[in-house]
Amino acid sequence: MSTLTKQPSDFTAFEKATSRWGPITMLIGLVLSLLGPGYLIFFTDLQLSFGQIGAAYAAVASAFLVFAIVEPLTYFPILGQAAMYQAFMIGNISNKLLPAAVVAQDTIDAQPGTKKGDLAATTAISGAAMVHLLSLLIFVGFLGTWLLNFVPENILEVVRLYILPAILGAVIVQAITTVKQPRIIVIALAISLVIGLIVVPLVPVLAGFATAICVALTIIVAWLSRSKNPPKAVSHIA
Repeated sequence: MSTLTKQPSDFTAFEKATSRWGPITMLIGLVLSLLGPGYLIFFTDLQLSFGQIGAAYAAVASAFLVFAIVEPLTYFPILGQAAMYQAFMIGNISNKLLPAAVVAQDTIDAQPGTKKGDLAATTAISGAAMVHLLSLLIFVGFLGTWLLNFVPENILEVVRLYILPAILGAVIVQAITTVKQPRIIVIALAISLVIGLIVVPLVPVLAGFATAICVALTIIVAWLSRSKNPPKAVSHIA
């Protein structure tokens, strides 16, 4: 990072390029993702009405719109601008890209929100995406069907049942050991338990907003219970 320290304008140019090409890339991705559905609507005989499309969107939005609001606010302080564009283009943020960024920052002692932290997150996400694609190419593209023939059906059922909890559990443990913020961890766990085990069973209509409620309350309680002593100054270069 010595070059970056001597020439801070390099990072400024990097941010400007990110601000210019990031939205363009996301817009291209949006258009490409809508080409398939657009073709089905306008050039086939599915006879879908805009009312049906609106109802389907409302059903999906009722479950996922809250994540579209909460996730950018939650991830940006850790990932930074460039990594945010990468992460939302690639996907699997919480269980793959965010842990990679956090571990990379911790490994080189880079604080989130600094230039060094942003660059660490960007390179870590690039590496995670490359490993993911290479793994898919080998273990799914080339060996997928062959491997499935050797795995008993009962084992596949167990894998389907427990794969998501196993991944998220490992991510949580990794985040806890890397971030090293016991006060915030205790607050987050306590609020999650209260919301998941008490509030949601009593008010089932809040089930779709449970994650957003937990995130918002964790932020508020952690902020109100923070140390009133001024933090040590952190360099925005290192």
